[in-house]
Amino acid sequence: MAGYFAIFLVLLTLASGLVWLLDALVLAPKRKARLVLAQNSAGTQLTHDATDSLLKEPALVETAKSIFPVIAAITLFRSFLFEPFQIPSGSMMPTLLVGDFILVEKFSYDVKDPVWRKTLYHNKLPEHGDVAVFKYPEQPTVDYIKRIVGLPGDRIIYRDKQLYIDKACTGGQTTGCGTLERIGLEDIADNQFFQGRLPQRRYREALGENGHDILVTPGAIEQLRGFYQQQGTAIDEFIVPAGHYFALGDNRDNSRDSRFWGFVPADNLVGKAVFIWMSFEFSDDPTSWLPGWVPVGVRFERLGKIE
Repeated sequence: MAGYFAIFLVLLTLASGLVWLLDALVLAPKRKARLVLAQNSAGTQLTHDATDSLLKEPALVETAKSIFPVIAAITLFRSFLFEPFQIPSGSMMPTLLVGDFILVEKFSYDVKDPVWRKTLYHNKLPEHGDVAVFKYPEQPTVDYIKRIVGLPGDRIIYRDKQLYIDKACTGGQTTGCGTLERIGLEDIADNQFFQGRLPQRRYREALGENGHDILVTPGAIEQLRGFYQQQGTAIDEFIVPAGHYFALGDNRDNSRDSRFWGFVPADNLVGKAVFIWMSFEFSDDPTSWLPGWVPVGVRFERLGKIE
């Protein structure tokens, strides 16, 4: 089921639309009938003020008619086209930072209704390297954002901070699949990221059409005991079931993802993250008098397409 805000928008749209319809079909004709009756009783044309008083819409109707077009447009836009999200954590660094505001393309994958999330139209399927928003399988009212690294049938190994993929062969495919592939990493000189006091290394990972940057914390111990244990596989090996996907955060040692809770059902997919439309910078100075949620700057250089 959809999140509370989506349900609220749909209910508000329906309520305001029903009030408008009730006024158009029932209340407005009654007001006009009262005006005609009053004019006939007076035997003359009523004054402008008297006419306005008899035809005046109730406050509820006036409000519903003013907000319905706006609310309906917002509901349609965020349900079927694009939905804005704010990045709340660092699990997708360096691709997405805390304070980034992104647009998620809802029609990239299957189009779903905004309340019950039943598929209305089958569209494209996720691809390796997509940054996707989905309903967290363990708490479906919460939205998660991670990178899709495993498609149905793929065998995924994450060992010693290195990703390996044995891509499933589909549709008579005979090349580029069926072999365990070590996903290439290109070291990028970048010393600006830390996990606590531990320095992180930035790599360019050759997954997907253009690749993307990830962060690895060499000093962080792999939390293998917390990994999701799939029957018949090693602790760091995962075989993606049909109709599911395997997702990782780009901040590999600071992300709770499929390694820990399993696979993303296709029905949980919300859309593909495509664009950063605003990025606020926040102060991390504990002595600052400003509350932590107050922006101290805008990172204009971050605005643009998401890789």
